[in-house]
Amino acid sequence: MHQAARLEFERVMDEFVRWHVVPGDERSPAPAWWWGPAMAVVDDHEPMSGAWCSELGLNEGASFADGARTILALFVEQTSLTGPQDFPRKAEATDHEVRELHPQPSDDSAFQP
Repeated sequence: MHQAARLEFERVMDEFVRWHVVPGDERSPAPAWWWGPAMAVVDDHEPMSGAWCSELGLNEGASFADGARTILALFVEQTSLTGPQDFPRKAEATDHEVRELHPQPSDDSAFQP
């Protein structure tokens, strides 16, 4: 496996652990940014660490491919996306709350009359 793919999957597993400890009714949907790292290792049959197998509910000696399929299965029935502000716990905002956008200062000095 390419080292970069392994590092990205390691990041996903660190985030998965943080996400999984949040009670189910308070937990955000699985974040879409896990998709790419999981796809990068979906054909890797090298065994994962025992700790990762345990976190994912897999038997000891499960492969990275097994772990990737477990992560990807989180998306099967998911109907919404998670933003970074909503991870790992759902935001406190109501569904109908509108986030106010504040005007940003502009630099009109580039357009001298």
